Amino acid sequence: MTASKHKIWITGASSGIGRACAQVYASKGYHVILSSRRESALEEVAEELCKELSLSSDSFSIIPLDLANSGTLAEIAENVISKHGHIDIMLHAGGISQRSLAIETSIEVDRRVMEIDYFGTVALTKALLPYFVKRKAGQFVVITSLMGVFSSPLRSGYCGAKHALHGFFEALRAEHYDDGISITMVCPGFIATDISLNAVVGDGSKQGTMDEKTGAGMSPLECAKRIFKAVSKKKPLTLVGRSEILAVYIQRFFPSLLRIIMRKAAVT
Repeated sequence: MTASKHKIWITGASSGIGRACAQVYASKGYHVILSSRRESALEEVAEELCKELSLSSDSFSIIPLDLANSGTLAEIAENVISKHGHIDIMLHAGGISQRSLAIETSIEVDRRVMEIDYFGTVALTKALLPYFVKRKAGQFVVITSLMGVFSSPLRSGYCGAKHALHGFFEALRAEHYDDGISITMVCPGFIATDISLNAVVGDGSKQGTMDEKTGAGMSPLECAKRIFKAVSKKKPLTLVGRSEILAVYIQRFFPSLLRIIMRKAAVT
């Protein structure tokens, strides 16, 4: 790995969109820093991608972390910078979802979703921000959701966390525009990942079932390819999906109509 090689740090890299983004960026010559909770899963990803892409093992670095423990992230970020010298892109793909009625969801579940999806992401961002400012360069890529733009039943905690990410990063964008820092918000729709299988329900247990629309959604790899294009163009926001992204425009121009659609939608 040379000092000049582009470097991207990806959370949630053990599966889904995060893993697919690792595949795409590695194929483009980036050194990819893989992060998630389970070190063994990250090692499997690195090994699989090295074989698939005919890359050497030094194309990847493995940094286990837990977004739920935001107090540990500053030290981890400092160690990453110390080892790698710089990070060009911080891609936030880590998080969990939720599937339960608000009235049946304990506040502890809401706090857990917010801690992982929002506070963990914000803490890691703040840990890297001084390095980006000093270097006058750096890009934050935040995988939120269409649920960060509008809301759906059974996802109140998840929507709350994703909306919060948009609020934080839009403010950050304005604050650091003159520092050469760019921010790309990515709003995927239905992507065929395990997000619904791993989603928490009202008592904090996993849902364990696949949403029909999620299972039939766009492949993570296609999603990652579209993310790469948007990030390369430094787009402020990009929508990734199929017909479901039309809901963003319905909300913008016909908000009352979207509320009716959401009330009647068959969601799981």
